[in-house]
Order: sequence, then structure tokens, then C-alpha cells
Amino acid sequence: MTTAAPQSTLVGREIGRQTLDRELSIGTLTKPTFRGVLLTGLPGFLREGFLPLGAFYVGLRLSGLGVGIAASVAVSVLIFLYERRAGRDALVVRLSLAFVALQSAVGLVAHSAVVYLAQPVLANAVWGFAFLISAAIRRPLAGALACAWYPFPGWFRQTEQFKRVYGVESVIWGVYMLLRSALRLAVLLQGSLESFLLVVLLTGTPIMLLLVAWSIRYAIRGLTPPQTF
Repeated sequence: MTTAAPQSTLVGREIGRQTLDRELSIGTLTKPTFRGVLLTGLPGFLREGFLPLGAFYVGLRLSGLGVGIAASVAVSVLIFLYERRAGRDALVVRLSLAFVALQSAVGLVAHSAVVYLAQPVLANAVWGFAFLISAAIRRPLAGALACAWYPFPGWFRQTEQFKRVYGVESVIWGVYMLLRSALRLAVLLQGSLESFLLVVLLTGTPIMLLLVAWSIRYAIRGLTPPQTF
């Protein structure tokens, strides 16, 4: 029993490598590279994460809360249509679009910019918990989202290797999102709108780009068979 399990694991890994090699050789998949994966996912990541908030701030300053919310919704819808027209699944965009609709309704009813902006902060905290829980139950959320950046075969998503690598990434992203949400909420409740937006920028773009870069490199090193790439 003690030797059968390791042998079975090695056989499974070898079959997985051979299957992946075959899919690569017939053109089903392209070899994942840091630059290729980054250029595939980063533009959409930036569009979805920052354009709606920027549109809200511009609309708010120009004509008030209602126009700011309308501008954010319009930009979110345009992003969704663009992603769908490009043939991408746009999982994050669809989730974001649904949340924008709820966020806008609550913000308009409350007629408060603080209430409107507090919702995505709290939603980020929920995402943080979701990342951690998904890692704990071995269904890593980071792996599901990574499929928008690289078309992992269905069989490969079920492997222990995939779950391990993206389980680690899910924990890292979960902790980051919880800490970020706590800081942003504190500034939103006690500071000005400008200070809040500054904190959003500093805790968002720079750190997230570093995490994205780390996530891609970590996944490539942890998932690609050495003899294949």
C-alpha cells in the first residue's frame, strides 16, 4: 500500500503530461508564457477594475451623484458588450455588471456617495473570504478566474497540481483583499472623497499589478511540466 500510492501518482502525472503535450502539439493550446498570459488578461483586468470608478468620480464632480452612478453603469455595460463581442466569457465582467446594478440602486435610494462607494469595499471583503473558503474546500477561486487568462483544459482543472497552485494563490489574494477592504473602509468613513480615491489607487493598481505578475509566474512554474516547456 505504501508503494502503490506514489506509483499511482507518478503514473497520473505522466498521463497528464502526455495529454498536455498532445493538446499542445495539435494546436489546441499554445505554450503559456509570462508575456502572453499578461497581455491576454491585463487589458480587461484594468478596464473592469478602474474605468467604472473613474467614470463615477468624473460624473459626480460634474453633475452630482445621479450622473456619477449613471456614468459608472454606462461604462460597465460598454465593457461587458466589448468583452462579449470579442468572444470572451467575461466572468468577472458579468459578476461586476450584476453588482453595479445592485450598487447603483442602493446608492440612488440612499442618495449618498459614501453608501455607494462603501458597497464595493464590502464586496471586496466578501471576495476575500470567498478566496479563502475556496482554498479551504479545494475549489480555488483563483483557478476559476485564471481560466479567463489561459484556456486550461477541463481535465487539468481537476488535478491536484492545479488545485495546489491556485489554492496558494487564492489564500494570498484573499488576505490581500481583506486587508485592503479594511483600510479603504476606514478612510471612507473618516476621510474625504479625494483621500479615499487616493487610497484606492495606492492599494489597488500598484499592488494588484505586482500580485498579477507574481500569480502568472507562480502558476507557470507550478503547472507546466519541465520536459514540455
